[in-house]
This record gives sequence, structure tokens and C-alpha cells, in this order.
Amino acid sequence: QVQLVESGGGLVQPGGSLRLSCAASGSIFSINAMGWYRQAPGKERELVAGITSGGTTNYADSVKGRFTISRDNAKNTVYLRMNSLKPEDTAVYYCNADLRGYLSGTYYDYWGQGTQVTVSS
Repeated sequence: QVQLVESGGGLVQPGGSLRLSCAASGSIFSINAMGWYRQAPGKERELVAGITSGGTTNYADSVKGRFTISRDNAKNTVYLRMNSLKPEDTAVYYCNADLRGYLSGTYYDYWGQGTQVTVSS
């Protein structure tokens, strides 16, 4: 059984920083891409940043230059460093992984439970 567990959300003032972490655990054979999505109230879930197993990254235009995604393949963990946070960054942030378990012959999308990020003074 595979799980993605996020941590690091919270309340921060505009201009502040947070770092989110997401650790994949269980019977993991291999992980391809990992990423962070977010969903604000009344809006659809959107991609924030993604990273391949080789370290290639991509970002939503709204976070370029402020957010940095990274991963530690040995720990099956992906991080999102968020700087210069704005009120419009307020959302529930979800971790995603394209992952294959030992008992599976293919890759599936796995999601974390979400962590709330609130940017407010």
C-alpha cells in the first residue's frame, strides 16, 4: 500500500515563505514525475510545479521566480519552497506522484491528502 503524506502548510503573512514536503511510503518500485497542485475555494485544481525523476522542472506562470520544486529520490520525497507569498497563493496544496508499486505492473497517479496554505495579514 502506497501513501503520500504532506506537511509544512500553515498561516503566513504576505511576503513570507513556507516549505512543503511530501513523502511517499509503502511498497514503491519506482516513481516517475512528482508535482504539486493547488485548489482555492471555488476554483479548479491547478498544477503549481512538477519535476521529473531526472530533475527537469516546470512551473505555473503565476509562481515562476517565487516557488522552487525539488526532490530527494533516495527518500521518495518532493519539496516545494514558496517565497514572496501572496494572498492569491492561498489554497489547499496537494502532492501528486506517478508511481509504480511492487505489486503493480504499471504506473498510477497517487495523491496526498492536502495541506492548507493561507497567506494573510
